[in-house]
Parts: sequence; structure tokens; C-alpha cells
Amino acid sequence: MGKGPGLYSDIGKKARDLLYKDYQSDHKFTVTTYTSSGVAITSTGIKKGDLFLADISSQLKNKNITTDVKVDTNSNLLTTITIDEPAPGLKTIFSFKVPDQRSGKVELHNFVALGTDLSFDTATGNFTKCNAGLSYTNSDLIASLTVNDKGDTLSASYYHTVSPLTSTAVGAELTHSISSNENILTIGTQHALDPLTTVKARLNNYGKVSALIQHEWRPKSLFTISGEVDTKAIEKSAKVGLALALKP
Repeated sequence: MGKGPGLYSDIGKKARDLLYKDYQSDHKFTVTTYTSSGVAITSTGIKKGDLFLADISSQLKNKNITTDVKVDTNSNLLTTITIDEPAPGLKTIFSFKVPDQRSGKVELHNFVALGTDLSFDTATGNFTKCNAGLSYTNSDLIASLTVNDKGDTLSASYYHTVSPLTSTAVGAELTHSISSNENILTIGTQHALDPLTTVKARLNNYGKVSALIQHEWRPKSLFTISGEVDTKAIEKSAKVGLALALKP
């Protein structure tokens, strides 16, 4: 039986997480702490070659309002205010970025089987984002179809749970760009070696193969090693990434 998605961003999320989440070609370190008042503070550092990037973000929840504030090393300040159900079946997101002369964007998500994602720029009076998607869910399969970039990009994906006991799953995503007539097909799988260790692998039609192993060495704290090889340019060095996430 079909099941309507809660948010547009949830459409195809299972497949995207399987195919792309936690893959790293850089070195990443994340620490999350919580204050006595319930504010979550997350510090993230990423080393890209000789460049080091960092940001600090905080999240405060009060009833149906969630406020996220993020500051990065480029002095950018991003504030997002999410209001759950300002009207039945709706979620509104206000996003403000400084410096940005076009701040004051509003996103509206429709809680129906056909999800929509609209972004309106108050400075120009134009819609900067117009996306739509359809999702179908049953006990072990999630399939989705989305239209993004104002109709230029079509994506179809599926996520299939093979074994819930071992978190074994397979998934695929096919994306077609109308303007460039380009197709990108990515397939992947994941499997839990034990309750604390997960392995993942993926392959796309350009011959790039990636794999990772992630271990929860203490509750909520994860260590991940990932790598990528271009099979069409095997003489090039493989990309290797490390990520460490700490939570109390």
C-alpha cells in the first residue's frame, strides 16, 4: 500500500543515505555536546588537502519550533527556523544567510503522497526552487520519483531491505539531466557485520567504486574509513577518507 511522505526531503532519503551517506575522501572530525537547557552544539572540522574548514552549529527546540544556527570559517552565518504544522499538514522553513542580499527564503513542504519543495526569494520576488516527488513504501521496499531543478533533472530510486536482522539492503538511483542529456546510475549495498560495525559499497556507470567500514566504538560515537577507486583510470591514486564523530 502506498504511503505518503512526511516531507519532500524524505522522498528517496533511504536510497540516498545508502548510496552517499558517510562516504568521505577527506578527513573529518565531529563533536556534539548538549547543554543543561537541551541545546545541541556540534563542531565540525574537515581537512581537504592543505585546506582546513570548520563550522560550529547549534540547535534549539521549543514545542513545534526548531532553530538551527551555523557559523563557518568563511564568516558565513546561516539561521534556519522550522515550524512544524503552522497549519494542518504543512511545515514552513525560514532560512537566512549572512552575508546574503537575498535572505528571507521560505520553503513549504506538502504532507501528501505528492511532495513539493518550493523556495521563494523575497529580494527578487522569484521562485528559486520548484521540485516535486512521489514516493511508494511497503514493508521492505521504498521507491521514489522526483523532478528537480525546475523540471530539468529527473531521478528515480529504490531501497530494498534484504535482511532486517543484519541491516542488509540494496539500492539504486538513476538521474537524467534533460539539458545535458546525461545519465548517472549508482547502485549500492550495505551489511552489518555485527551490531556495531557496518560495511557499504557502491558503483556508478562512470566506473567509480567506493567502499567504507563504520564502527560504533562507543554509544553514538562513530569511526569511518572510506575509499574510492576510478576503474577507468586505475593508475591514479585511490581516494581515502577518515571521519570521527563524537557524541556524549
